[in-house]
Amino acid sequence: MPVDLPPGNFYLEWRQRSGSNFVLSDAHALPPEILLQAVWHHQRLQRESLKTVDGRAVRVLHPGFISVAGGPDFRGAILQFDQDPPVSGDIEVDVHAHNWHAHHHDQNPTFQNVMLHVVWAVPEDSARALPAPPGRNAHPPVLVIGHKLDAPLVELNQWLELTPPQNLPQGLMGLCAAPLKELEQTNLNRLLRAAARVRFEQKATAIRARAQAVGWEQALWENLFRALGYKQNVWPMQNLAESRLVWMRGASSAFTLQARLLGIGCLLPLELARPRGRADGYARRAWDAWWREADEYRPFTLPRDLWKFNGLRPANQPQRRLALAAHWLASSRLIAEVENWCAAKIADAVLCRSLHKILTVESDEFWSWHWTLHSARLARPQPLLGEARVTDLAINVILPWLWVRAVAGGNRGIQAEMERRFFAWPCAADNSVLRFARQRLLGTTNPRVLPDAASQQGLMQITRDFCDHADALCSGCQFPELVKKVMPANKVV
Repeated sequence: MPVDLPPGNFYLEWRQRSGSNFVLSDAHALPPEILLQAVWHHQRLQRESLKTVDGRAVRVLHPGFISVAGGPDFRGAILQFDQDPPVSGDIEVDVHAHNWHAHHHDQNPTFQNVMLHVVWAVPEDSARALPAPPGRNAHPPVLVIGHKLDAPLVELNQWLELTPPQNLPQGLMGLCAAPLKELEQTNLNRLLRAAARVRFEQKATAIRARAQAVGWEQALWENLFRALGYKQNVWPMQNLAESRLVWMRGASSAFTLQARLLGIGCLLPLELARPRGRADGYARRAWDAWWREADEYRPFTLPRDLWKFNGLRPANQPQRRLALAAHWLASSRLIAEVENWCAAKIADAVLCRSLHKILTVESDEFWSWHWTLHSARLARPQPLLGEARVTDLAINVILPWLWVRAVAGGNRGIQAEMERRFFAWPCAADNSVLRFARQRLLGTTNPRVLPDAASQQGLMQITRDFCDHADALCSGCQFPELVKKVMPANKVV
């Protein structure tokens, strides 16, 4: 007998019941510190107008990495104050500025490299950085973010991942593995699709928040750049995209844009020897184009150490991804073609192929034949964009962008079609996150248990909403019981 489900998206209600997101309203004077950490981590801020309480402009080139070993909340952040050179250091996040002394950070040597104290509110008597007695850490500059969020707290609460992912032992199955394994495939698919919808709408909400500040077109470019940066280089790509209207002026070709992007990103070789081959020749031409314009774009130049190269596959090197983006921008047709693709009738079987045709670059005289600026010429040309990456761009950027624009414009037809395409999209490339989640939650290493990209997205959302809020023994996690009660085994609901 079918089980009655609550109205609306039942998975959204499960999240609220589990406590994986806080119940907040803008009336709360003091949000929890973990929410402030998430706001900083995801930079859900009005980034163009950030200033310390002593009036210094703050440009966030990289928010840093969440600390898992105590000490400051974020390590290795890179900031620029006013027009000073970028600096690297740590970030501490607190509800109040006076917590710097109340929590004894001023006496803790692990906090000596904190360069910014991010707080919700600041009493008037703590408004400026003060010198410290000998042997103590001076109060760093203070940034108040209570009035600088890019969306209301309630909306942020529904989107933000409030704790960093935990590295859970792969040999220990989650308590939900047994009830999930007993589910009819129909019910498992329904559960995964409900979770996937939450994830899809979170991405769309973040895009809408950014579009409200910079416009729909700029929001799309920023998210495309972020997606091309992968997890290692999201923030340098974001910073490049934010100055797009500046470095796009007067660009006559994809090569001109490549030279500017490589120059602004500080990705050109520091020294050039006498050209010995095509790689040296391309780098020399890029340098010759860049040095004539370097002074004009100096305020937007990123420090070289902002980029991460370790562990990247050759095809994912940032220079190559910027070369691809330069072709998109030089053609000036990408957004119009994406909009036409949105309105066209396309069979499910060719969704990925049809979008790949729009995003692909036929040939680049240098980058089709080289992985990096220093690599030898390849025996055969390699595409700048493969179909696997097209799926990532579609699921994480293009479909949410088109969907939320349709929502904002009241176009229910386009909205429904983008939802249909999201749920019909074929699987993305497998990765370590999915492999671990399948083993821990579904008790299998077989990727075929997830039939499409939406089910993959749903599984990742469940992991973040429940597994990341419990320990390795699943202590206190409500998800296994929710599966048993709402979706009993061998019953189609």
